[in-house]
Amino acid sequence: MTGSEPTPERGTPFFPEPGQRNGTRYRALWTVLLLGWVVSYADRTLTGPVVSWMLANDVGFIADASDPRALGGLIGSLFFTGYMLTQYPGGRLGDRFGHREMIVLSLLWAAVMTAVSGIVVGLIAFVGARVLTGLGEGVFYSNDRTLILNHTPPKRRTLGLGVVISGLSIGLTIGIVCTPLLIEWGESLGMGGESWRAPFLVFAAVSLVVAGLCWYFFHRHLGGKLRLGPPFLRLLAVSIPLLAAVLALFIVADELRWPTWGTAVGSGVLAVLVIGIIVGRLRSTPEAATLLSRDIVIIYIAYIAILWNLWFFSFWSVEIVREATESSLLAAALTAAFNAGAGILGFPAGGWLADRALRKGYGRKPLLVSFSAIYSLLVFTFALSISGDGEPSLFLLGLILFCSGLFFNALQPIAQGITGDLVPDKQRGSAFGLLNLVSEIGAVASPVVSGVLRDATGSWAVGTWVAGGIMLASAVMYLLVREKRPVLTEE
Repeated sequence: MTGSEPTPERGTPFFPEPGQRNGTRYRALWTVLLLGWVVSYADRTLTGPVVSWMLANDVGFIADASDPRALGGLIGSLFFTGYMLTQYPGGRLGDRFGHREMIVLSLLWAAVMTAVSGIVVGLIAFVGARVLTGLGEGVFYSNDRTLILNHTPPKRRTLGLGVVISGLSIGLTIGIVCTPLLIEWGESLGMGGESWRAPFLVFAAVSLVVAGLCWYFFHRHLGGKLRLGPPFLRLLAVSIPLLAAVLALFIVADELRWPTWGTAVGSGVLAVLVIGIIVGRLRSTPEAATLLSRDIVIIYIAYIAILWNLWFFSFWSVEIVREATESSLLAAALTAAFNAGAGILGFPAGGWLADRALRKGYGRKPLLVSFSAIYSLLVFTFALSISGDGEPSLFLLGLILFCSGLFFNALQPIAQGITGDLVPDKQRGSAFGLLNLVSEIGAVASPVVSGVLRDATGSWAVGTWVAGGIMLASAVMYLLVREKRPVLTEE
């Protein structure tokens, strides 16, 4: 293949032309990207159950903290500070060097840094490893969403977005359920108080295998040879100063003994500064007309609620259920997994319903608004269930978590499909990068704010009410969006 020939990844649609037999190739693309989501989310989710195990057993760096839950939430927030800060650079690098390359780099980076997280000694080293993991994983989302939209028939795009991102729920479920089991396995091996390291090492090995599988598929079936060197060097150049900034914030806060919430505020200020710099530069370019249009900016901001709720429940649901029911860590993890597992059905169902609505001429926005409102009501119901004096049953909490998870996960590919159709194909990487850059404010703030609220009030109910209220506000914002519908073509 010569340098002048277009590759499927660079723009030639990866789906059959009219009259061809089937679309198995783009469905194969869905499969490998789904596996990427599985390992990425398993790698990032395991921190929550690990922190819960440290809390329950009074071991590790959590044991020495004066406000342990807030510190645990801060670790999650710092991970997402790193994850957020490479969202837009990752999308831009994908638009320039290739979205395949960024997917493989993200998975390789995450595998290495997840292993490092399980090896390092000390709080600062662990925080640095988790921030670096976030910086690498941050480039996955924008390039994954772009590959699906660019290489899937328009009438199947939202379904593709939903099917692939169901790997998020599978990864969340694996991370929540398997982490306690792997910790127990580590204890059986005689690791004692260091047993929390076992899940990091196991998940890192699996991530490395999936990275190799993605490289093989892209190399054989989607554009030929991959050039990982140039984008890796650019990503490294972006990541080093960002890592230094986040670690400097954490170290200064530790030396000056800032309250944990103060460090989280500093992290948020850093994120806002980066967003301001990027938006300032964009406003002077022709791309601003689409990347900063009225409708897409509303989606950027409204999507903060999705990331807030995603990581409120992903990071703290095990601890919430364990405290509310006074159950074991494993029983709480299995119950909390109903929320994550609901995405296995919810994500593709939302995509299918959105595509069907488009074919019927209704548009996707009514589904997005209604699903957001229904989810909010279910979150309020969960808050009421854990607010009383008595102990709610594991069955009741699991049922509410599952039902809310169905609607929560169904609405995400709908919002993503609307976002992708608001910009030209060549700007999709940048658009999804901006979407996650802005919305990850919710992921950065949610774990630590919720942990602080729990330590201050002695109950998880307040944080749950806040999560539901933020989501209800986003439903109102979606009403203001003017949806742009794609031109549907036959396979």
